[in-house]
Amino acid sequence: MAIFMHATLPGITTDQYDTLNSELQALPGDTFAGCLSHVCVASDSGLEIFDLWESEEAMDKFTTVMMPVAQGLGFPQTGGPPKIAQVHNHWTPGAA
Repeated sequence: MAIFMHATLPGITTDQYDTLNSELQALPGDTFAGCLSHVCVASDSGLEIFDLWESEEAMDKFTTVMMPVAQGLGFPQTGGPPKIAQVHNHWTPGAA
């Protein structure tokens, strides 16, 4: 079952996000396996992250890899847990 995730990251800048993303991309293997779509939006207070995952297990696996990297970069642990919901339907315009 696909999972939609929305995380609020107060105090995180786009530069910090870009650094984290670069670190994650440099890891061996497919760090983002199971992520169907990812959007990062800057706000006045930080960042908003919106992900579509093929399953909660895929999202959890990513989280176990991502969190130690984010902590190592000094990311604050604020904003609370992400909001997660099961997806009823999703489609991509123009996809076969």
